Order: sequence, then C-alpha cells, then structure tokens
Amino acid sequence: MKDKKIAVLLSGGVDSSVVVYELVSNGYKPDCFYIKIGPEEQEEWDCTSEEDLEMATAVCHRYDLKLEVIDCHKEYWDNVTRYTMEKVKAGFTPNPDVMCNRLIKFGAFHEKKGHEYDLIATGHYAQTEVDEQGRTWLVTSPDPVKDQTDFLAQIYDWQLQKAIFPIGHYEKGEVRRIAEREHLINAKRKDSQGICFLGKINYNDYLRKYLGEKPGLVVDIETGKKIGMHKGLWFHTIGQRHGLGFGGGPWFAVKKNIKKNILFVSHGYDPKTAYKQTFKVHDMHWLTMPLFPEDNNMSEDNMPDKKVTIKIRHTAGYLPATITPNADGTCTIHADQPIHGVAPGQFCVIYDANHHRCYGSAEITL
Repeated sequence: MKDKKIAVLLSGGVDSSVVVYELVSNGYKPDCFYIKIGPEEQEEWDCTSEEDLEMATAVCHRYDLKLEVIDCHKEYWDNVTRYTMEKVKAGFTPNPDVMCNRLIKFGAFHEKKGHEYDLIATGHYAQTEVDEQGRTWLVTSPDPVKDQTDFLAQIYDWQLQKAIFPIGHYEKGEVRRIAEREHLINAKRKDSQGICFLGKINYNDYLRKYLGEKPGLVVDIETGKKIGMHKGLWFHTIGQRHGLGFGGGPWFAVKKNIKKNILFVSHGYDPKTAYKQTFKVHDMHWLTMPLFPEDNNMSEDNMPDKKVTIKIRHTAGYLPATITPNADGTCTIHADQPIHGVAPGQFCVIYDANHHRCYGSAEITL
C-alpha cells in the first residue's frame, strides 16, 4: 500500500482525525478533504460546519497535510435530501446517512476529486478483507455498538474496493485514548448525533419546513377508536413510543394508511402489534456477490434459503434470521424472533450467520 495515493475524508470529529494519525504514523502522507454539505438555505440554520472545518484544519496543520474543501451541497440536496423527503412523504422510513455514503462520500466526491486517488480513507467503524479469489468483502468492526457496516451496506463494489477504514479494527474507547495520548484538538469532542446534514437542526423542524403539516386521524388499531389527531404522518415512525402526545398511554405507532392519512397506534407497554417476524425486502443490493444464484428458471417451490443475521436499524444487536429469494426478485426475511418496529422504507442489512461479513442490504416492503 506504500505506493498508493490516499485521500482522507476528514469531518472534524475524533474518528477521522485518528485516521490521519494512523496513516501518518505508518509513513503515509495523505491528502485530506472536507466535504461541505448542508441544508438548502444554509444561512437559516444553526449548523456546526464552521467548527468542523476549524477542527479539520487544525489536525491537518498538526501533521503538515494539505486540506481541501469539496462543495457537495448541490449533489447532497439533489440526491440525498430529496430522496429523504420523497420517501418520508410517501410514508416510508428512509436512512439518509446510508445514501450519503453511496452518493456523496464515495460518489460525488469520487467524481470531483476521489478518482485521482487509489484509496479513500474514512473514519467508519468497519473493516475489509480479501478472500482467496481476490474479492473484497465488507466486514464488521470489533466494537458492536459503534460498528457502521450497516451505513455502508449500499455502496457499490467498486467503491468498496477503493475504501479503507484505518480505525475499523479499534473499539471507540481505544480511538479516544489514542486521540488523548496524541493531544489531538478534538480528543474530547462529542460524537455527532442524528442525520449528517442537519447538524444541530431538529429533524421534525426540517420536515415541517419542506413538507408542512397534514393533520389526520390517530386510531387505536385494536378497537378502531379515534384517540386524537396527528400533524402529519411524516412526523411519526413505526415503533415510535415517545413523543406521540396522546393521553391514556403508552401508545406505539404501528401502521400508517397513506391514502386515508391515518396513523394507527397500539396500546400497552409491549403490544404484539408493534412486532413483526416475517417481511419482504426489495431492491436487494449485494456488496461483493449475490447470495443466491441468479437463475431465472427457479420456481417458488425450489427457492433456496440461507441462515443469516440482520439489522434493521443502527443498534448493537445482530438478529438471527432466514432469507429466501422470491420469483419476483424480492426476498423474504423470517427472523428467529419477532422484531420491534419493522417499517417500510428501512434498510434491512444482511450479514452471514456469524455477523462477520456484510452481504448487502435491501429496502423493507410490507
């Protein structure tokens, strides 16, 4: 790798800063890039990008490295933000950070600058490995809480082959200790939370700005009784309990009727209606190679199935399941145990049975 030209995507956070330290301490002199993204009318929002850029600049100055700002605001709005708003408006639960990795960090950046480099390094908690056939696989980090393979499960194979994750073999605590030992300026800086382009902006405020409000009924799914009104289905996600604002709770959001603009809720601390064990996924995206043979002659009766583990949201747990391909190109997921809060539009991320290799991901459809 010594003769490779490396670009580092530097965010201003502690993780990507330790990436720079790791590369420099191993004899590399990478070029660093800060990707500028943000809301459409940036002056109207309180954004952390100025502080991020100051941190990134300080780290590059410390190691005498070049830093260039790459403006991907338009690409982010045209692709990721619009995708998010369209999905939310249609009643789905999208993950914009997943699409940001594919379309911006390894997409638009590559078109603007990344194509000049052999490798692109990021601060993701993930790893890669190459098998006997020379194929590159995305594999999980040893830190189950911070592992970010689920956010990378939609990138393309060619993007994966150029990606390196220099801190992916560490746990978060080790990264913090390295940053403190090396006196990096952001060693104690808190991790960013929420969607990457929003900064400190409240997500519901952002939805309200672009989608407005659309009041509708809230109905108890068990009794059919009206219990209140919602201000817009896009303000609620399947499985949500906190922030519903209805008396006599607790209530869980369990279903949406988009055509009639009805939010269905279920009463109780752990209602069965908040769980789902079998569901379909479509638009399957395989990272390295398809899990099933691409045989158009297979019938519903001879479809293979495989034991896997899955994630449907960014949590520490990997859930055992079986995946079966369907003749129409979709796949059916059958989890070993019922899963709370399965929602259409979420990405279901597929791993091997030992949750080591990440095979890819697909969008949940109910």
